[in-house]
Amino acid sequence: MPNHLILPPRHAHGAGLGFRRELIEAMMSGVPDSIRFFELAPENWAGMGGRSARQLRHFTERYPFVCHGLSLSLGGPAPLDETLLRRIKAFMTEHGIRLYTEHLSWCADDSHLYDLLPIPFTEEVVRWTSERIRRAQDILEMRIGIENASYYIAPPGAEMSEAEFIRAIIEEADCALHLDVNNIYVNSRNFGFDALEFMHALPLERTCYVHVAGHYTEPDGLIIDTHGAEIIDPVWSMLEAAYQRIGGDVPTCLERDFNLPGLDMLAAEVGQIARLQAQATLIHGKVA
Repeated sequence: MPNHLILPPRHAHGAGLGFRRELIEAMMSGVPDSIRFFELAPENWAGMGGRSARQLRHFTERYPFVCHGLSLSLGGPAPLDETLLRRIKAFMTEHGIRLYTEHLSWCADDSHLYDLLPIPFTEEVVRWTSERIRRAQDILEMRIGIENASYYIAPPGAEMSEAEFIRAIIEEADCALHLDVNNIYVNSRNFGFDALEFMHALPLERTCYVHVAGHYTEPDGLIIDTHGAEIIDPVWSMLEAAYQRIGGDVPTCLERDFNLPGLDMLAAEVGQIARLQAQATLIHGKVA
């Protein structure tokens, strides 16, 4: 099928995995049953041709995908990159992708900084960021999800808590929440707050998508959100607690970007996500 033909929209559901080039060869022989969808960064794939484009098309014809942006810099001072947004819209339309999320952070000014930096928790930034999210939604013609970010330096000048800040932006922008439970755990350990209390203060009723991942602990105790290790028990427990609030129907992606193990090991972690989803769905069904 030529790459320019448009695929019908597919909605992600269940448990999924980040789409990595290193895994393509193994997945061409068969995708494990536990993996129901894939996530990719559209900046890394939009406009690509050749073998990589054909390989991607092979999977988007068969599985739902989610776009998770890396460089829109929603909280940054530079003008919103509307050219990038239009490229993303065309890419999503071509591949039938129906969900786009981005980080609640900034990563560019005159040029890209290649890192995701925190933004101050102030009323001015709420207004600035919300306006940019609304504009992004207008261009993409869909509601997007914003992800609670990990950070290593607390932004100065806070006028509200981070949870209040996230809630204010979601309400003013009328967007959705992309909940990352590992980011909450990482920040809670690095800055000394209760992770569950923070999570329950978020507008979980607006959750459209969930991330879960592993991390690395430095010798001095600082936790780095690497997406390069297996998920630890406290993060699994946070995911289970999240499902108790939001139910098990929200698509959830395992992020694994470095130190990639075999596909069977990744499928096992995705399978654990699916089991927690099924358990939560059963419980919510009984309550209803």
